[in-house]
Amino acid sequence: MAMANTEHKYDSIADELAERPNVERAKMFGMPVVKVNGNAFMGYFKHSMTFKLTGTAHANALKLKGARLFDPSGMGRPMKEWVEIPVTHASKWKSFAQDALKYGSTLPAK
Repeated sequence: MAMANTEHKYDSIADELAERPNVERAKMFGMPVVKVNGNAFMGYFKHSMTFKLTGTAHANALKLKGARLFDPSGMGRPMKEWVEIPVTHASKWKSFAQDALKYGSTLPAK
């Protein structure tokens, strides 16, 4: 997938999710994200997508080649629940977006 298409793929997934109740597009750390009940659960960062995951979904995401805990500052302080999944796994982004939405929906509303 060409790098120029990665943001389009993110936008497509984000737009589809934003049609659901209590889901909206927003910004966090200057990057585009999607929130449910005020909690960010998915974002777009440097041609990768980031997902707030737990349990099996979190473990499966980290097994993907090139995936890693999301460290937006780049200073060795990763966000424990967030996984950055590179464009090489773009075909799995939608599935992880569903997992992240499911998890985000269980968190207290902000």
